[in-house]
Amino acid sequence: LRDNRIELVRASWHELSISVSDVSLSDEGQYTCSLFTMPVKTSKAFLTVLGVPEKPQITGFTSPVMEGERMQLTCKTSGSKPAADIRWFKNDKEVKDAKYSKEEDLIRKTFTVSSTMDFLADRSDDGAVVSCRVDHESLNSTPQIAMQVLEIHYTPLVKIISSNSWPEEGQSIILTCESKGKPVPEPVLWTKDGGELPDPERMVVNGRVLSISFLNKTDNGTYRCEAKNPIGRNSTEYVLIVHDVFNTLLPTTVIPSLTTATVTTNVALKASTTTSATATSIRDPNALAGQTGPDHALIGGIVAVVVFVTLCSIILLGRYLARHKGTYLTNEAKGAEDAPDADTAIINAEGSQVNAEEKKEYFI
Repeated sequence: LRDNRIELVRASWHELSISVSDVSLSDEGQYTCSLFTMPVKTSKAFLTVLGVPEKPQITGFTSPVMEGERMQLTCKTSGSKPAADIRWFKNDKEVKDAKYSKEEDLIRKTFTVSSTMDFLADRSDDGAVVSCRVDHESLNSTPQIAMQVLEIHYTPLVKIISSNSWPEEGQSIILTCESKGKPVPEPVLWTKDGGELPDPERMVVNGRVLSISFLNKTDNGTYRCEAKNPIGRNSTEYVLIVHDVFNTLLPTTVIPSLTTATVTTNVALKASTTTSATATSIRDPNALAGQTGPDHALIGGIVAVVVFVTLCSIILLGRYLARHKGTYLTNEAKGAEDAPDADTAIINAEGSQVNAEEKKEYFI
């Protein structure tokens, strides 16, 4: 061999070694070793030279990319032998739907390998790192990687956050308009029911924040926050409902009054008798302080009993008067019916008492 890159390392009757420096693809082939003995001994070996792939390049990216546009990124590497393998990753997550192709250089007997990834740009891809990874047996488990950071422009995304979930009259509320877009949205615009804010003194806008103090019913309505950038505009709404002030009743101490109902009925029978019906309802004046008011059910029961007893008394009294209605005469009057003078009337009255039914007079 006549090549300055080839050097004889060891020569003996048993071993012959050479070294080749700066190996190139042209060094690939069959090598023969001969020992000039009787007979001559030969040995052959085939040298395979691996083609190391060049550092990959990503093409097809234009910055920035608008949301919704289709992107085609191509990763390409040359000089590999055998053909290298290419894989795509997005934020360390492998992308499977990629088109792979390879071309062979017949002169150098190497391969040019390319892979294309096709996808629609989305706002979630903004800032994502797309990497192209080349694997080959000549790289000793250390792949070559090319990276590209995506820049996606998109319209603002708007959201309103309220500081008070149950606003009441007299309170304050702060509405914060969060807007995210690329490029960064301009200062937001606040409106109420499709028009300007009606009370600038109470409704103060500071950047993205709307503060409303001393809420009242006139503040009810739909508040809109609108954000825009060179790509477009977007808005969202918040419906404000101001509630009445919720009054919490503090415990009070109620001292009930003494309630008494008395009905007395005198009924004249054969003997002088007095019947008394009394309905009394007494509430403890030392009631517990935890009571918040009188017992309406108890009061209603007492009133019903009083009314019932009163009606019964009136009915009994009416029936008694009806049964004892008539004309009553004294003994003197009865004797004077046929007597010509007073003495005769008395005599007649005394005589008539012998057989007359005894009558008694009762007073009510």
